[in-house]
Amino acid sequence: MLQINLLPHRELRRAARRRDFYVMAGLSLGAALVIVFLVAVVISGYISVQQERNRFIEGENSKLDEQIKEIAQLKSDIDSLKARQQAVEDLQSDRNLPVHLLDELVKQVPEGIYLTSVRQQGLTVALAGVAQSNDRISEMLRNLSNNSQWLNAPELLEIHSSTMGADKRRVFAFTMNVTLKRPAPGADATLPPSTPPAPAAKPAAAT
Repeated sequence: MLQINLLPHRELRRAARRRDFYVMAGLSLGAALVIVFLVAVVISGYISVQQERNRFIEGENSKLDEQIKEIAQLKSDIDSLKARQQAVEDLQSDRNLPVHLLDELVKQVPEGIYLTSVRQQGLTVALAGVAQSNDRISEMLRNLSNNSQWLNAPELLEIHSSTMGADKRRVFAFTMNVTLKRPAPGADATLPPSTPPAPAAKPAAAT
């Protein structure tokens, strides 16, 4: 009977399979490395683009910060100018207030009251004086509250009995505060704040 030795052939097939396995493994590894490299390149590109965007945003934010500082400075300058303008307008409107104050005191202080002190601080006027009776002080408060065009909000601070003169007459010493009315912006400072504009004259009817 003829016998054939198959061992060398089997060894060759095993060697070929090992060689094919190693080749496929090498190809797979190479493909994996290529894929990893490509993914890394893509991710690096995305990172570069995002970094560029971040730098652009930071630059724009810096510009906005500078503009905000300039706007804040401009607002501060505008507020300062408005404050100066208001101060000038207040000075212009207040320059006639002492005249109106004295004129109103002459009109509104009733007989039987003698003012001993008049002090103005801003729009607040401190008055001190003596009166023959409490009724005179009450009348003065009513006059300042209801009849004065330049003075309002009188506030009686203190009243007490005292004596005056060689005959030791009994009088009532008092102190009170009253507020000056400032004309509205643009109004004529010589006119009372509550004075309405004069109506236009109507034409005379034809006869």
